[in-house]
Amino acid sequence: MEKVTWPEAGKRMLAGKAFRQTDELLEIRLQTRREVKSFNDTDPADLKSREQIIRHLFGSIGKDFYIDSPFHCDYGVNIKAGDNLKVNMGCTFLDSNVINIGNDVLIAPNVGLYTAGHIVDPELRKKPSALQYALPINIGNNVWIGAQSIVLPGVTVGDNTIIGAGSVVTRDLPANVVAVGNPCHVLRKVNGRDKHEFLGRPFSAAMDD
Repeated sequence: MEKVTWPEAGKRMLAGKAFRQTDELLEIRLQTRREVKSFNDTDPADLKSREQIIRHLFGSIGKDFYIDSPFHCDYGVNIKAGDNLKVNMGCTFLDSNVINIGNDVLIAPNVGLYTAGHIVDPELRKKPSALQYALPINIGNNVWIGAQSIVLPGVTVGDNTIIGAGSVVTRDLPANVVAVGNPCHVLRKVNGRDKHEFLGRPFSAAMDD
């Protein structure tokens, strides 16, 4: 997307401070919605057009990526991804703050990356205050996020980590672990056996057997 001139509310949003929605922020999101609709309406076989839309929509993205439809996001410009990103169908990235995604990341169907949240206090959450906040999400290199998982505001996921399907990630996850559940917790470390077993069953990585 073209460089955004953020209003004061947008500057507070990106700084992780409490903010209120404004007409200016709504207009930026509506522009993004139009681009997202264009992407989702594009023929899945028209890879060139789909790539062009995503490159214009995202803040940055590396080479050899694939994003399936439908895909949804708030601003687009706050999504920054590396090489070889694969995003399956039905994913939603609420990028009120920055979503950093490393290289070689796999994101399964219906995953939500949500930087946005509302204030817990009931009086501050409703109008006229209607305060919101947004905290960045950081996804390391070679991470695999399982289907229907949710990553909440402020979370960092370390390199090579796997998040099991249906997890709700509320806190940081270290590198090189398998993590599952709600709330998501570390199940075990990735180890040498994973080169020869999948879900407890042996397999061969050789492609000529």
